[in-house]
Amino acid sequence: MTVRIGTRASKLALTQSQQAADQLAAVGGFPVELVRIKTEGDVRTGSLSQMGGTGVFVAALRDALLENACDVAVHSLKDLPTGAAPGLTIAATPKRVDVRDVLCARDGLKLADLPAGAKVGTGSPRRAAQLRAARPDLDVVDIRGNVDTRLGRVPGLAGNAETALVPGKSGDLDAVVLAAAGLERIGRLDVVTEFFETDVMLPAPGQGSLAIECRTADAPGHPGSADGSQEALAQALAALNDEDTRLAVTAERAVLARLEAGCAAPVGAYAYRKGSMLYLEAVVCAVDGSKTVREKKATDGLTEVGATLLGIEVAELLLAAGAADITDLAASR
Repeated sequence: MTVRIGTRASKLALTQSQQAADQLAAVGGFPVELVRIKTEGDVRTGSLSQMGGTGVFVAALRDALLENACDVAVHSLKDLPTGAAPGLTIAATPKRVDVRDVLCARDGLKLADLPAGAKVGTGSPRRAAQLRAARPDLDVVDIRGNVDTRLGRVPGLAGNAETALVPGKSGDLDAVVLAAAGLERIGRLDVVTEFFETDVMLPAPGQGSLAIECRTADAPGHPGSADGSQEALAQALAALNDEDTRLAVTAERAVLARLEAGCAAPVGAYAYRKGSMLYLEAVVCAVDGSKTVREKKATDGLTEVGATLLGIEVAELLLAAGAADITDLAASR
């Protein structure tokens, strides 16, 4: 049995999917191959927030799974809608990497060093909101494109990458904000000038984590096929799952679900396990940076149900503190 792994065709997606494929092959002892699939988010060129954000990088991969064009799909977990997908299951969340956002600026500058009016690019309303809250004097610019394209818009950061520059846009920004996880996976941490700690910028729910999705019939805990191929795949997927990561992202995504917010909403959340406790902090921001509501809570309920309840409780605290009045949250629904 060759396991077919569905993936987007971007450099980052292929890199992280290959890493997941190598892990599956090592654990399961079966050959694997990548199946490249174009998604709506790859084809369309407009702002992600204007597309609706939710699911634009996911739907085509899920369709391929349901149509048996691939056996599993690898997603960036932060791109996955929080609602259930009939017939599909998130079978594994491998161990999470760095959750932080990072600044990649010209001349080695940090956020505090950027001059007033400096142009900082991001395609994320969440990042834009927290940037404006921290530095309202910056000019935050909405951008699209893969990692190399974005880096190419900052003088001196393109490096030796094969950068597909937007015509007339080379070097037009002072900095961009990206995810540390993506840069780590493609070996470009050299361009980072500052790692944002979570007290400055909370990451997107699920950031830094991959989700390996499969058909429910092939998931761990379901009966295998007569020849054992489904059972072998299920066992390999179960071995890749990291329980601490699973608990953390479950809590974070429960915040998003209770707020009825999409993946592109100005919502940040970060959960982590320490000893016998699971801690969660979340924020809702106005995109213009004018209002920020932030809450945190912990639980000793180290189960998927306990993590979900923690996320719901933090979301309720946010709503009680005025998050429901932030129009950008309502607009993301």
